[in-house]
Amino acid sequence: MSIRFTLGALALAAGLAACDRSPPTAANEESAASTPQYSVERSAMDRLARKLARALADSAFRSYLKSQLDRSPFPEHKLQLQKLLLQSDRQLLKEVARIGGSSEAELDTDLEEAIPLEIYFPVAQHREEWDGGPNLLVASAREDREAPVAYDGGGQRQVLSADQPPATPVLAVVPVETDFAHPTGPGAEATCTDCGGGGGGTSGPPPGLYMAYSHFVQDFESWLKGSPEFEYHILGQSGTSDSLRDYQCAGGAAGGYYHFDQNDLNWTGSVLLFNQAQLNNYKSAHPNQNFRIIALEDDDTGCVIKFDANRFKNVISVIQAEYPNLTGAKDTTSSTLAKIVKRANALQKILSAVYSFITTQDDFIGNAVEDVVVGQSFPGANWIIKGENNVTNGWAKLEMR
Repeated sequence: MSIRFTLGALALAAGLAACDRSPPTAANEESAASTPQYSVERSAMDRLARKLARALADSAFRSYLKSQLDRSPFPEHKLQLQKLLLQSDRQLLKEVARIGGSSEAELDTDLEEAIPLEIYFPVAQHREEWDGGPNLLVASAREDREAPVAYDGGGQRQVLSADQPPATPVLAVVPVETDFAHPTGPGAEATCTDCGGGGGGTSGPPPGLYMAYSHFVQDFESWLKGSPEFEYHILGQSGTSDSLRDYQCAGGAAGGYYHFDQNDLNWTGSVLLFNQAQLNNYKSAHPNQNFRIIALEDDDTGCVIKFDANRFKNVISVIQAEYPNLTGAKDTTSSTLAKIVKRANALQKILSAVYSFITTQDDFIGNAVEDVVVGQSFPGANWIIKGENNVTNGWAKLEMR
């Protein structure tokens, strides 16, 4: 592929190039100072956002980037930044360096120091309105509640509101949340640890545990991160230990009947959480051990749990103390011989193999507890999502089919 940009790009002062290496301050200082590695990665994100903003002062560069965003097959027309800049013999990286007045070596360093990043318009209205013109900001943020740091085409810095997007279209540079390596959607392969069959196929939906309705009290996502990526996970005993492991994910990064995409606080439909073969396999391998159902908002790799192990243990311990031995679930048979999902003991509290060393972590929304245990009820729901300090963060309709 050949990429040609017009000559006569903006002449930028050497002083602007010199300040490319300045790390973000002000609203970001507290979080950036949390760890040395975080500070290095956050500063690299900031420099990349500024270099991109300055390159976007060139009309040909804007036109090319718009065409790439428009053609992206991923949700919200996202692009993986490192791959974009390095593909086709690094042609786009060379253009960013040339137009922005920096060196390729500087850009290489920034790309290496930053975590994997994606770029897109997180606000749907901005995505629809931007016609490739110069009225544009490029902003970065690492955490959900962090005030985004933005740059215009001249490299001028400003701090945006963490709560509301500006009227000017904003191109976000944020940590990767999208699985760029694998297709998603109803036709994709199911993502599970021990499917036991029934993840898809032509014979119709398999029997198992399904969700028909989901509601959350907030989206647990900042506007710069775009649409929330809600997921439900089935956690069960890890071996013979007192720890849990992730047996199945249902969400936007899952495939087959486990795929669902909740972009608003309310969702209705039909999504498989755990098929009957998986349930049978689990009960056979772990007799008298039940499973937990948890909800999270994914801030990193889809269908991979990444949050602090101690925080998870503390949340579960509080919920377990409030509702002793009734915070898990099991499939059973009712008095009318109908298959149902009921409250059950789930004594394991520690989630094994969580990524507590990663600064950007998923938002743990809560553990599902049957409504009759909690003493709360909501129309159309029968399980309540309990989060930190036993706060109700949502509710859902679960059923065996």
